[in-house]
Amino acid sequence: MTVPAAPHADTRKYLLERVEDAAVVQLYADGFDGLALREKTLIFHLYHAALAGRDIYYDQRYEHNLEMRDVLEEIVTHAGGVDAGALDAIWRYTKLFWINTGPYNNLTARKFVLKLAPEAFAAAAARAAANGARFPLRPGETLPDLLARLHRGFFDPEFDPIVTSKTPGAGRDILQASANNLYQGVTMADLEGFEERYPLNSRLVRRDGQIVEEVYRLGGRYDTYIREIVRHLRAAVPFATAAMAGALEALIRFYETGETADRVAYDIAWVHDRDSPVDTINGFVEVYMDARGVKGAWEALVYYVNPDKTEGIRKLAAEAQWFEDRMPWADEFKKQGVSGISANAIDVVVETGDSGPVTPVGINLPNDQTIRERHGSKSVSLSNANQAYDKSTLPEFRREFAWSEEEARRAEKWSSVASELTTNMHEVIGHGSGRIREHLNGNPQGVLKEQYSALEESRADLVALYFVPDRKIVELGLVDEADHDEIVRAEYEAYARNALVQLRRVREGTQIEEDHMRNRQMIVGWLLANSGAIEVRRREGKTYYVVVDVTAFQRDAGRLLAEVQRIKSEGDYDAARALFETYGVHFDPALRDEVVARVDRLHMPSYTGFVQPRLDAVRDSQGNITEVSISYPLDLAAQMLEYSGRARTTQA
Repeated sequence: MTVPAAPHADTRKYLLERVEDAAVVQLYADGFDGLALREKTLIFHLYHAALAGRDIYYDQRYEHNLEMRDVLEEIVTHAGGVDAGALDAIWRYTKLFWINTGPYNNLTARKFVLKLAPEAFAAAAARAAANGARFPLRPGETLPDLLARLHRGFFDPEFDPIVTSKTPGAGRDILQASANNLYQGVTMADLEGFEERYPLNSRLVRRDGQIVEEVYRLGGRYDTYIREIVRHLRAAVPFATAAMAGALEALIRFYETGETADRVAYDIAWVHDRDSPVDTINGFVEVYMDARGVKGAWEALVYYVNPDKTEGIRKLAAEAQWFEDRMPWADEFKKQGVSGISANAIDVVVETGDSGPVTPVGINLPNDQTIRERHGSKSVSLSNANQAYDKSTLPEFRREFAWSEEEARRAEKWSSVASELTTNMHEVIGHGSGRIREHLNGNPQGVLKEQYSALEESRADLVALYFVPDRKIVELGLVDEADHDEIVRAEYEAYARNALVQLRRVREGTQIEEDHMRNRQMIVGWLLANSGAIEVRRREGKTYYVVVDVTAFQRDAGRLLAEVQRIKSEGDYDAARALFETYGVHFDPALRDEVVARVDRLHMPSYTGFVQPRLDAVRDSQGNITEVSISYPLDLAAQMLEYSGRARTTQA
């Protein structure tokens, strides 16, 4: 039988603490100790390459981030004599700042502020300075000057209020309304007719009346960080397989030149390395943070294949053409000769930048549509991240929003299995599917603009939702026939619930900004309006989304999927915008307030940040690595301060 979630002998600590509505959870990498020394050494060098670029993302996310972080960390590490109440408030804010890589909620994009009187903050900083704290003062600047300059960043929710604003309102520019540091002094109108040579890896700034690309590369923007990344990548090459070594050399070349042709060469080399047991993602990858959907946010992951969990995801990849042939969209948008899709279940050792501390659970890359169609893609399911999420989720979370005891029991039994299955389908046969019109030149993002990312996430989700009831899933041995119907219903119920429960994350305003949240809101909103699959029910002042027709859910998810694929394939911007404006962006604040009250009564977190494993190398008298040990800090603050160089560090 399919193995459901069950009590486990694992008694390790997963949930470490709560910081307001964020959970802090420890990530474990159980298979690391069983790896060969060569693989451990490779991971060690890649781990340090991942840490070396962490501050690139801090700077991309907000221009004041690094200075604000320095101020906070200097205070908490020189806190002797600081008022206890003030210090508690500073610690809470600092932990949220670390989890979200700055003062913007990772999921809602909205700013959060320090809940402390500015005078008390200034007094804490002055006390820290007396204790030896070194603040990031500019030439001629005093500590009061610094605090005055950063005052609005810490305390004013209306100053730079949203990190990425894709729907800022009539007459407002999406770049000017976004607080991220990907553009400076540039509007969308300015970019009409402007041809970027480095679209993914540059910041656009207005300088002396001209638009200039500040390129992310050696000798360019982020030179200091990139040099360290490259140093560690070079150290990793001798320990890699031949295919991976070629990909790492191509990545180094891209960091050296910044040229698109070298990025393409790296993506191709990376995709073609399908068998290495260790791998990394390192670079400017996802474009969610850019309101235009063009600029890549820096991220890094280092991981190894989990062989026990890889069999299922590889079965999906091997049958990609079968699924493609049966997609509910027009034949002209179906791929022929699907190949090159690689899929693995992995255990992550470290995630930084755009992928940590708040982590994805599945990844499919590269994003370049032309490379996908010609060379394939690689999908990974983050097994240990999924496990950590599951181990740290309280049963009350599912029960509160389940309409019946039967639904609650089904969720408790099957949610982990169903979630892992649909995540794998989303990444492998979702993102890897479909064809686009030739006139788009392999770049649907260019015409779909700020709507593209949410549309693509919706497309991948709908593929999973459409195929999860298919008997092919049983035929592949992914679930047992006796359990299949229950797993399908559990997944559909969870998906509907999630669209309701996710409103707890948007505690201000009346619209959703984050693309994955828009995706879920749109799908469930569309089904509520255009299908009999889901009903809205109320009981004792509480709202529930109840799945009443599984057959209709699948059928109508297929109808929506066909339209979403058409929009992508044809680059129909107006249809994409109308779809999300109608179903995916706006919500009833009264419903949100109800959801928030329900989760707050149960002390449920809205999102999770992970504490990463820690690696240490043992070296002989010649400096050669003879062993790499892994440990688990169980402490967010200790890890973040270590990463910043304000505590003990590993020998790099």
